[in-house]
Amino acid sequence: MLLKGIPASPGVAIGKVFILDSEAYTIIRREISERDLPREIARFEDALIQTRQEILGIQERISEQLGIKHAEIFNAHLLVLEDRTLIEDVIARLKKELVCVEYVFDDVLKNYMSAFQKVEDEYLRERVADIRDIGKRILLHLLGKKRETLADIGEKVIVIAYDLSPSDTASLHKKNVIAFATDIGGKTSHTAIMAKALEIPAVVGLKSVTKSVKSGATIIVDGSNGLVITDPDQETLAKYEQAKTKIAEFDASLTHLRDLPCVTRDGHQVHLSANIEIPDEMPSVKSHGANGIGLYRTEFFYLDRVDFPTEEEQYEAYKNVAEKTAPDYVVIRTFDLGGDKFMSQLKIPKEMNPFMGWRAIRFCLARPDIFKVQLRAILRASAHGKLKIMYPMISGVEELREANKLLGEMKDELRRENVPFDQNVETGAMIEVPSAAMTADILAREVDFFSIGTNDLIQYSLAVDRVNEKIAYLYEPAHPAVLRLIKSVIDIGHKTNIWVGMCGEMAGDPVFTLLLLGFGLDEFSTSPVNIPVIKQIIRSVDYKTAQQIANEALTLSTGTEIEEFAARKLRELVPDLQ
Repeated sequence: MLLKGIPASPGVAIGKVFILDSEAYTIIRREISERDLPREIARFEDALIQTRQEILGIQERISEQLGIKHAEIFNAHLLVLEDRTLIEDVIARLKKELVCVEYVFDDVLKNYMSAFQKVEDEYLRERVADIRDIGKRILLHLLGKKRETLADIGEKVIVIAYDLSPSDTASLHKKNVIAFATDIGGKTSHTAIMAKALEIPAVVGLKSVTKSVKSGATIIVDGSNGLVITDPDQETLAKYEQAKTKIAEFDASLTHLRDLPCVTRDGHQVHLSANIEIPDEMPSVKSHGANGIGLYRTEFFYLDRVDFPTEEEQYEAYKNVAEKTAPDYVVIRTFDLGGDKFMSQLKIPKEMNPFMGWRAIRFCLARPDIFKVQLRAILRASAHGKLKIMYPMISGVEELREANKLLGEMKDELRRENVPFDQNVETGAMIEVPSAAMTADILAREVDFFSIGTNDLIQYSLAVDRVNEKIAYLYEPAHPAVLRLIKSVIDIGHKTNIWVGMCGEMAGDPVFTLLLLGFGLDEFSTSPVNIPVIKQIIRSVDYKTAQQIANEALTLSTGTEIEEFAARKLRELVPDLQ
């Protein structure tokens, strides 16, 4: 059986199934008498205490192994344990119905999860996973059962789950987990981020994978194409074993590139850097030969928590990455909250079109109390490495000037306090809104660099919602309009003596490398795993040849023609590319 989901982390894995948390316990409705109430309440309180100790223990281990950012994810679990409304609901129903506490708690828990799934607030809906996870822990303590965890795995397996809780995700570093697949989830979920950081194949959003496989069965996870193959025959197994071997051989063949410069055969230098979400990805950045960080997405620092990160927390995180990346630079994108990434405590009303609404720099400028904390933290961390600041979703020069004004105020504060920072820290604008691309000559006077965010630039330019399956075919990175905007931004940047990078998905797609190189793109910033391939392409060609290919592509009429042309030229010039 072939199951199609969302590719979360590339690669191929073949192995035995380990079904995590398969709901293998039964809760029986058992009536009690009034004299049993004290005992049932005591059992409930003991279960809460045991669960709290369990979570605190996990939190401590994760903090040591993966850092405080991952450990903080469990703050939401602890809040559920302290929710007086939930606790009082259970005790009230226990007294009223005179039924065993595990039955009452399970029913109350289901009502809570159902209520959270119906709310409009995206952050609150996502908290269902936290409630489900903590609820199972409490129930297993009430039932006197041991919770099956990834720590119980004694052999290399592929983990299958409805969803991976934060505690499960934090254990993915175990060597025995070679891949995972889940019924729900998206590309930006914490599990997907961790899978990429640890470089294990993953597919999410499969809807029914937990019902389609059996524990111990052999399956194939194709993380590159978002596929899970159950009960594979010998021919399919042989095909994917060969694919695994080719991937391993190809990866090994590129290791020699790690310390070599990213330069064309005729001497044109290009900067090749990495996109990261969390500091834990730094080992991958180094091992794949990236020259710094071209995009550090800081909004993930704000999510999966119930409070705002303090200046000190942010300073330590940014300082950590700056020191590990030195002497190369780190481009820190100020937080891009909004769209589908709001913290629930902000109480933001639901917008009809959130991706074109109150988000990114618009939100930052409307909430300077939050924005200034981040700017101060970045400036302080700039004393420990080469940091650059980048503002997302700039649509006009007024926003840019206002952001830089706030930055100037924070610099003045730090000077008065005699706090060291880089006095000449560079600032840049993400070019992801058509109005920014069309006024790039004006914006260029206010910044030190541009970074093109193609994911949004494409959907805004073509009026295509990239998550809408009905019109996905219209989302064309190679559309002539998109390529003209990209080339125009690069040309303006060079004319005004600022460098131009790209941190969108196009920067990591080999099909477009020759075109972007030919346009004169100064920096390619992509996921660490993509870096060796992009470097191989750039080192295999002449810059003049890439320029000729890019100019010829601009004479074609459709995105399909351009993409086919680019792919053909890539095969001709770099025949060894996988």
